[in-house]
Amino acid sequence: MAPTHVAMSLALAAAVVFVAPAAAPLVVAAALVGGVFPDLDMVVGVHRRTLHQVEAFVVGSVGFGAVALLTGDPLAAAAATGFVAAALHCAADYLGGSSEARPWEARTDRGVYVRSLGGWVEPRRLAAYDGSPGDLALAAALSVPGLLTLGDGPRGILLASLAVGVGYTLVRKRVPQLSGRAPAVTAALVALYSVLVRRR
Repeated sequence: MAPTHVAMSLALAAAVVFVAPAAAPLVVAAALVGGVFPDLDMVVGVHRRTLHQVEAFVVGSVGFGAVALLTGDPLAAAAATGFVAAALHCAADYLGGSSEARPWEARTDRGVYVRSLGGWVEPRRLAAYDGSPGDLALAAALSVPGLLTLGDGPRGILLASLAVGVGYTLVRKRVPQLSGRAPAVTAALVALYSVLVRRR
């Protein structure tokens, strides 16, 4: 679910900020954008296929990561973080449940589309399904690094995102049509963070 992707992205940002504290605002923003970007294919295209471009994300991660390491450029560090967050998003979808209205029924083997492997890769179902109690527990665990190390803006985003995750988990099986619909609050959280960063 989106809160898990947000938490994972901000955990990544916390690690990058530890190494490159001067790039913190850019890194946090890039991590959030990269972490939620692939799910825009719920709106345009085929979910977990159109914008889940794992190969492109890996190339971007390596390229911008190399530039960041060689030059120390904060923009390159932010770009690398965004690409890594997007790649991690795809990996999380692969490790989670299938992309379907009732993923707990496991009627499809569509985890994520990987072009270099020639099509859909079967999900591992380590988190049973999007919005499962295990998914929520993972989101909570992944929130810890960001809550402990990042500033007030990212902490607020994490807490709000976890609140959305709790609500989503409570209604997930009762409202199957929620599958494939990213909570609109994710975009609102990114916008809120941008406002908070500008006020500093």
